[in-house]
Amino acid sequence: METVKAKKRVASKSKKADSEAPSTRSRQAKGLVVVESPAKAKTLKKYLGRNYDVKASVGHILDLPKSNLGVDLEHDFQPTYEMIKGKSKVVDELKKAALNADKIYLAADPDREGEAIAWHIIEVLKLTENQVHRVLFHEITKPAVLKAIENPVRMSRERYESQQARRVLDRLVGYKISPLLWTKVRRGLSAGRVQSVAVRMIVEREKEVLAFQPKAYWTIEALLETDGKTFPGRLVKVGDKKIERTDIDSEEWAKEIVQDVSAAQWKIISVTQKQRRRNPDPPFITSTLQQEASKRLYFSAKKTMTLAQQLYEGIELGDLGAQGLITYMRTDSTRLSDDAIKQARTIIQNILGDEYLPEFPLEYKNKKNAQDAHEAVRPTSVEFTPEVVKPYLELDQYRLYELIWKRYLASQMEPAVFDQTSVEMEASAKNEKNIYFGPVDPFYALMGFWSCGNQMIKPLTIVKL
Repeated sequence: METVKAKKRVASKSKKADSEAPSTRSRQAKGLVVVESPAKAKTLKKYLGRNYDVKASVGHILDLPKSNLGVDLEHDFQPTYEMIKGKSKVVDELKKAALNADKIYLAADPDREGEAIAWHIIEVLKLTENQVHRVLFHEITKPAVLKAIENPVRMSRERYESQQARRVLDRLVGYKISPLLWTKVRRGLSAGRVQSVAVRMIVEREKEVLAFQPKAYWTIEALLETDGKTFPGRLVKVGDKKIERTDIDSEEWAKEIVQDVSAAQWKIISVTQKQRRRNPDPPFITSTLQQEASKRLYFSAKKTMTLAQQLYEGIELGDLGAQGLITYMRTDSTRLSDDAIKQARTIIQNILGDEYLPEFPLEYKNKKNAQDAHEAVRPTSVEFTPEVVKPYLELDQYRLYELIWKRYLASQMEPAVFDQTSVEMEASAKNEKNIYFGPVDPFYALMGFWSCGNQMIKPLTIVKL
């Protein structure tokens, strides 16, 4: 019995000791991952598990001061940074988390701004470049995130200095011009390297508009009928003289032609049929995404990028959890990864069939000055079709995602093929000068009104002139 009691006391002491000092089993290596956005941090926590602490810097933590220029013009434009108002709490949290971390991963966005944020975190936390790992998330999916954590890259001083040069230029231009705008236009307006150039372009364009000398011209069109079908034709030639759009510069000449053709004998003198191919557009880059969203969805550039950021950072998809639906949305490259091309070709073949699938994957050339740092904007997985994710998206999120998804698939499909038919008509006037009309739209498709053959010359009736 005493032996049992002695064992009990030893067990109790051992338990107390365990509570006072962490065991080697519970003390595992812990990594600190710092991102910009709280929404992205929330998604990453689910992917990385308890061995990683994920914090958000909530954008920049340092910036040039608001009260003065903040750039030393006498010493190579050296900038002076200060902590942004309201960021002290965020910085304190980062410092505390860094003390308990075995590894620190700086995972701000994979662009110049993100690189600047990463360098400023190093400065504020008093770390060295060798103490941190730079991680680039081009898409927020679990496989992509884990792969990026396993393969960190070096910090890029060049990219940081590029952002810094841009920020200094913003300050040098904007700090001088903005006060002028406040007195002449409206207080609160800002001017910088982008706005200043844009204003100049608008002014130069307006000067061209004001200097424009309007010139009156007339066009002549006829609505013609044959075999019960009607179609429009536009005047293209009088005798041997080809008529350009602005050539008829007097009302008298226009009336004379109308009078001649009104009583003329009309006939079709040629029908040209050919096939036209139109290659698909490349996948979206930032600028084309904004343009297409404006044209088709009537979204502003700001709204488009806000929605794209949400799709990139992650959306809760029920049992699947948070998933990043698109790749990084700030890019100037039309490049697709080999895996993305393979996925697109597979779904095209399965859904549409072999006739829509090119023999070889389509590749698109980037612009000459493109940096090609990231892929094109595309879905992270073709399994997330618009129909699958629609129940979890807001209406505008869904509309933008559908646009991106369709453009991505279309970029790997066969060119569209059109049957194009062009008709030339002749009106034999009383003055024996033949007057010729062509289709109003150069790609006007007559959709098989006439079949190919020798009997192309058919009589026409004027419906309206």
